[in-house]
Amino acid sequence: MEKHVLDVLRERGFIQQITHEDELRQMLTEKKVSFYVGFDPTADSLHVGHFIPIMAMAHMQRAGHRPIALVGGGTGMVGDPSGKVDMRRMMTTEMIDHNVSCIKEQLSHFLDFSEGRALMVNNADWLRNLNYIEFLRDVGVHFSVNRMLTADCFKLRMEKEAGLSFLEFNYMIMQAFDFLMLHNNYGCVLEMGGDDQWSNMLAGADLIRRKEQQPAFALTCALLTNSAGQKMGKTVSGALWLDPEKTSPYEFYQYWRNVEDASVKKCLALLTFLPMEEVDRLGALEGAEINQAKRVLAYEVTRVVHGEDAARDAQQAAEALFSGGGEEGAIPTTTLTRAQFDQNRRIIDLLVAAELCASKSEARRMVQQGSILLDDRKVDSIDLEVEAQAGDALMLRRGKKKYRRVVITD
Repeated sequence: MEKHVLDVLRERGFIQQITHEDELRQMLTEKKVSFYVGFDPTADSLHVGHFIPIMAMAHMQRAGHRPIALVGGGTGMVGDPSGKVDMRRMMTTEMIDHNVSCIKEQLSHFLDFSEGRALMVNNADWLRNLNYIEFLRDVGVHFSVNRMLTADCFKLRMEKEAGLSFLEFNYMIMQAFDFLMLHNNYGCVLEMGGDDQWSNMLAGADLIRRKEQQPAFALTCALLTNSAGQKMGKTVSGALWLDPEKTSPYEFYQYWRNVEDASVKKCLALLTFLPMEEVDRLGALEGAEINQAKRVLAYEVTRVVHGEDAARDAQQAAEALFSGGGEEGAIPTTTLTRAQFDQNRRIIDLLVAAELCASKSEARRMVQQGSILLDDRKVDSIDLEVEAQAGDALMLRRGKKKYRRVVITD
């Protein structure tokens, strides 16, 4: 017998909090349910923090339910105060609309939007031209300020000297109104999202139950944290983005290849579609064997986000760089002393020293054509000076297939 989707989500570690679980379970058993997750357009790419709710959406869709991806073209003009000590910077309408279009494109990689199996909706459609008086009378009347002020997202800000702006105070009501609009227009009965959205999500479910006398539910997913409870997904260069132009597949792969041992099983369960039997087997590995589990984790997460080819390329590049290969496609290596490297720091010189280019003029031309990558990041300046220390290994690539590992010794 096929597992109930709530049991799948719970077994894999998604579910953090849930309202009216028995009632929701019965509804999910009896019919196809429309549910939604909201995405704030604060950047032109989603990051790995969004990936858990996206995976939860994918599991729900695989169980026959219909995801609605709501991009916040309207709420993005206010900014969500949840988890923020300071007020978010205000964005122009043009910035928000650009980010919305980028997010829509990204989400289509993870969800099947064919034949109405999923919907993409922008809350700018009903929020940007809202009649404020009408909105206050119709929706605001159902909200208690006393109750709103007890929400964690507001309490954090109220304790700070700058306080909470009235602009942001409206955010909870606007998000609740989103749920109401999706309920009335698309039959949406469930909101899902990160656990930091619990207060906002409760407000939406409660608004529908009060105003429409209809069932509505909220389900929060666990946030991606390490064993110390700190948020995962931060790299030296910032957030771990899902856009390959902002975080390369190689850098993305390497992040998961290097997660702490204690987080491997959790990440396999949340971020891949591997069966739980395999997750349990890999998660039980210890000592040196845990590296095999990390290798599988890195490959599978990169495959889901960037596709099979990118995952395979990233894995081959990483193995060639850090172990010298051992496989048929092992990458040739150039060893430079620290003194030799210091004389060839300029990318043009380094490409010649590494024998990826026959001359400086060829190296210059390759860089100008955008054909050179350093550690899987495109080199866009012929004047780039490479930073490295003795003991470091660099990965140079020319075009799609020519690699050269550069190892620096004392």
